[in-house]
Amino acid sequence: MAAPSSTTNVMLSISEKKTVSVDLYRPLRNYIIYNYSEREAQNLEDDLQTLKEYRSDIERAGSTDSSSSLPARRDLLQNYYKALCAVESRFPISPDQDHINSVTFTWFDTFKNKNKAAQQNIHLEKAAVLFNLGAVHSQMGLGFDRSSVEGRRQASHSFIAAAGAFAFLRDNVAMKASMGSSTTVDVSVECAGMLERLMLAQAQECVFENSIAKGNTPGVCAKISRQVGLFYEEALAALSVAPLNQHFDKAWLAHVQLKAALFYAEACYRYSLELHEKEEIAEEIARLKSGANALSEARKTSPRGAAQQLLDAMNKLEASLNLNLEKAMKENDRVYLMRVPPASSLSPLPAFSLVKPMQMNDVLDASKEKMFASLVPDNSAKALSRYTEMVDDVIRTQAEKLQQGSELARVRLREMDLPDSILALDGNLSLPLALKEDVEAVQICGGPAGLDAELQQLRDLKRVNQELLVQTEEHLQKEATEDAQFRTQFGTRWTRPQSTTLTKNLLDRLNRFAANLKQAAESDSRIERSVRDHAALMSILDRHPIESALPTLERPIMSLDATEDAIVGALKQSLRHLETLGAQRAGLEDMLKEMKRKDDILPKLMTSTGSHEDLFRKEIAKYDHICEEIARNLEAQEQLLLQIQAHNEEFASIFSLEDYKASRERIYKQIEAAISKYREIKDNINEGLKFYVTLQEAITNVKQQCSDFVMTRSIQCREMIEEVQRQISGLSFQDSKSSSGYAYPSVGQPQQAPRANPQLPPDTGNIPNHPRPQNPTYQPPQQPTMPGYSQTPPYGSPQPPAPPYNFPGQGQPYPHPQHQQQPPQSHEYGQPAYPGWRGPYYNAPPQQPGAMSRPPYTAPSPYPHPPPHQSGYYRQ
Repeated sequence: MAAPSSTTNVMLSISEKKTVSVDLYRPLRNYIIYNYSEREAQNLEDDLQTLKEYRSDIERAGSTDSSSSLPARRDLLQNYYKALCAVESRFPISPDQDHINSVTFTWFDTFKNKNKAAQQNIHLEKAAVLFNLGAVHSQMGLGFDRSSVEGRRQASHSFIAAAGAFAFLRDNVAMKASMGSSTTVDVSVECAGMLERLMLAQAQECVFENSIAKGNTPGVCAKISRQVGLFYEEALAALSVAPLNQHFDKAWLAHVQLKAALFYAEACYRYSLELHEKEEIAEEIARLKSGANALSEARKTSPRGAAQQLLDAMNKLEASLNLNLEKAMKENDRVYLMRVPPASSLSPLPAFSLVKPMQMNDVLDASKEKMFASLVPDNSAKALSRYTEMVDDVIRTQAEKLQQGSELARVRLREMDLPDSILALDGNLSLPLALKEDVEAVQICGGPAGLDAELQQLRDLKRVNQELLVQTEEHLQKEATEDAQFRTQFGTRWTRPQSTTLTKNLLDRLNRFAANLKQAAESDSRIERSVRDHAALMSILDRHPIESALPTLERPIMSLDATEDAIVGALKQSLRHLETLGAQRAGLEDMLKEMKRKDDILPKLMTSTGSHEDLFRKEIAKYDHICEEIARNLEAQEQLLLQIQAHNEEFASIFSLEDYKASRERIYKQIEAAISKYREIKDNINEGLKFYVTLQEAITNVKQQCSDFVMTRSIQCREMIEEVQRQISGLSFQDSKSSSGYAYPSVGQPQQAPRANPQLPPDTGNIPNHPRPQNPTYQPPQQPTMPGYSQTPPYGSPQPPAPPYNFPGQGQPYPHPQHQQQPPQSHEYGQPAYPGWRGPYYNAPPQQPGAMSRPPYTAPSPYPHPPPHQSGYYRQ
């Protein structure tokens, strides 16, 4: 028993167990080398040194010259205990030949120092460390100044921690440490339990002292004091029987016995104050007598050796009890005249516990301990893999049962058309998920009402293509007209090729484009006709929400027994119960996975010396209760489905469910048909838009080629006009020179008559003396420049990029007629206008398109009326 504290009531602290030195470093290192490798031992050198230092500090700290503080000692014990857990799971320490049998732990009994225990068992080491941890906490509690409120609070917290350490020792290690041939009583289950009660009594006693200091009511103080006495009584009961009755010093027994009586009497005293206020004098007298008798009896029966401070406290309390008893008896004799009940008839005093042992699982949790983490024996790893497979098989089997149960419920409900029929009765109608997604997709795209805008886009794009085609043809026709005029004016002097010869390929392309446009117009007309013809069918898709088109499940007009509500209510309740069972299955599956996540038997495998199969059977049994819960859940669901089926048959007969389902299916089919027709028309419109966009690019490309051609012909035209004019001017100059004066012939030369002014011959090329043109009208085809022209046209180099359509003759836009090759037949223009169009849609008779409004993005055409030379397609 430690020295008394500075307060009136003395308390007890526990001394630490002492040990002898033991070498853990060398045996553990040799084991690693033998079973793993020297390299592994070198890698774990730091862990081995740390363990060695822990053990050395444990040995030194128990000596009298230790200067380490109590908190540091507490931390050391906690860290060493977690290190021992890591050692236990990886190093088998036992007398067995294949284990580490050279390590023996020796510890002395803290209450009888002559007794000691020596075992080749790490559980003795762990038990001693836990005992010392509780002892250190008790010493810390006794070291606080309990004259202040804060000091009493800190002391109470330390005693609670000490109680937690002793409770952890009792529940987890004490039994294993007592299995050896050499044991000590201080780490037994009985002693650990007694010390836990003692520490709780002292913690509650600190709370009682604080309640007195705070001025709590006598009733509250009485309850707290009574619980202090109960804790001491429990400790006294353990000290009074074997194996503790002959193990502790008499002063211990006296202290605990007197404390138990003291706080029982204190509770009687405080409770009597409350009774006096209530004027319950008779019970007050009985309680005061009971408290005084308890003090007197304890003083007579307790052994000697109790602290004087404790005896003084008892004497002081006994005097207060007797004084109040004398006053109460006088009042009763003079005023109340109540019969005092005997002590045996009194009810037990109420008690209120404000303390409990601290949970040490988190403090001593070694699951995150990094020491020796890389060591996993092969046999343990293989055994763990086998056990993991067994657990996985259990979880997989049970998960399949759960999934099958959920799927069975869904199928059975679908067969009974539940809960859709109940929702329809309540007005909560809904489409099947797949059909609802299709309807939402249609409405996102604008629905049937949005098809008109897309048809207008078709019309606009068609008109743009027609205008581009007209403009391109006009450019070529204008150039051809100018060429014909000059050819008529100059006759044979106009030697360049005719435009119609050079533009044959371009005109063929334009004609094919015109044919495609004509066929596309017929397709557009058919699409518009399809939209008009199926507008009524597709109108259902414009409903918001579309569920308004679904039929409703009506209640019967006449009811004979008015049982409809009862049947509907029973069916709804059964469905809710079925949903609850489904939620329970989800929770059971989560429990299985969580249990597997926390299921770590590796430490047990590493230290197990028996059959692994026995251990597996014991550990796998942990999952049996969840498997039983799953079986009960599935059985309950099967019974509930039978009940739901019976309720649903009654519901269907009363509410004419078959008629409702038939009308609903008709609406579903109508919606599906409307969606199918909408998608068909939408796809056709998209193909048309794609066609017009592609065709517009192709026409624009050809238009650019035509523009380049017209510009080049214009340049050549000016050059040729200048050349013809030079030819005409040169011929006139020679004629005027020979006839400008009268020529007198020489002697003997006959005289010629004068010549009239010459007229310009129709073909100046026939005049012998007329100078030849410097640039011929065309060049041989083997020259690199474009044939038929005096110079390379500006568009000849570089060549324009190939258009999306494979137009023939694109490499040579304007070949010479004499050297022109036949262009390859393009297969693209003989196909329908929409490349993606399928089916006999375009085989219908053509329909004239209506008036087309000019799109906002199209510039006004410079040709409001087709010219007279336009092809017949555009004169319609």
